Amino acid sequence: MKKFLVIFAIVALIASPAMAAEWNFFGSARMSTFSNDVSPGGGGDSDQDTTWALQGNSRVGANVKAGDVSGAFEYGTGVNVRKLYGEWNFGAGSLLVGQTYTPANFFPSNQVWDGDADLLPYGGVYRGRRPMIQLKFGTFKLAFVSPDTANDLGTGGDVDVTLPQFEASYKFKTDMFYVDVFGGYQTYEIEQGVTLDVDSYIAGANLGLTFGPASIMGSAWLGKNTGPYGMWVDPADDPVVNAAGTEIIDNDLFGWLAVVNFKANDMLSFEAGYGHVETELDVDAAQTDETDSYYVNAVLTFAPGVFIVPEVGMVDYQDDASGADQGDLTYFGAKWQINF
Repeated sequence: MKKFLVIFAIVALIASPAMAAEWNFFGSARMSTFSNDVSPGGGGDSDQDTTWALQGNSRVGANVKAGDVSGAFEYGTGVNVRKLYGEWNFGAGSLLVGQTYTPANFFPSNQVWDGDADLLPYGGVYRGRRPMIQLKFGTFKLAFVSPDTANDLGTGGDVDVTLPQFEASYKFKTDMFYVDVFGGYQTYEIEQGVTLDVDSYIAGANLGLTFGPASIMGSAWLGKNTGPYGMWVDPADDPVVNAAGTEIIDNDLFGWLAVVNFKANDMLSFEAGYGHVETELDVDAAQTDETDSYYVNAVLTFAPGVFIVPEVGMVDYQDDASGADQGDLTYFGAKWQINF
């Protein structure tokens, strides 16, 4: 009986319509080899370390397509699920269900240090991959995203969420120019005797211009309380609770980045980038907490999917909200990557 069930299962799999789907498997192995020199604020001694490690964004996965239905999955190191979603094209648009990048994610920079940081915590726009339901019509995306519910701002209170996050983006593109406009919003309550409302938003634009072998790309955005929202930002971006425990003090943010890229040929390209982000609590006499990062690199391609990216750069943490110097970090090294 057991043998019969095994044979039946094999025949069912072979005969299943799902087996007619087109499966395209892929992988990406990435090594980070960098020397880092950290200079702490306040005149302390510098600290030098070497990073020689498999990057956390190395991955294996597949893209799948069967008629009007498609999907994908990716697993990273860990092993963690990076992406797992299905998408149905219903003609006028598409419906996506599962986990992948939300509409508020853009990657104009190719900064490879820190596991492909891409200037994302230093002026970039990165919400990451989240469970969501997304509708897409042409280049317009509207997503209802799993809310970020873990942050009680240190109150120990109960976090209550009624609505999902909302995110939307729209892309306008020509042969030489593109611009993305985007926005996102989240709200939840913290119950601790009194009710504290934590509202977060982000809004901005991402754009690029290409002329011959050169391109210029950038992003600029405004936000509020992006820590509870789940953005990747280097300075402290959480709101705080006032001394009486009765009110949320919002944290306002501003960020931007600019990147210049030049492709010499199919084997060699160069890039330089700069990013800036600042946060400021919404109280009188508050000081800004700012961070800058800049870099230059070159992409050396030896074969399709095989390349090395030497890079040198710096992260300047400047002063925190109290005015204390936070030091800086300089680095040099390379990323080694083979896609298969």
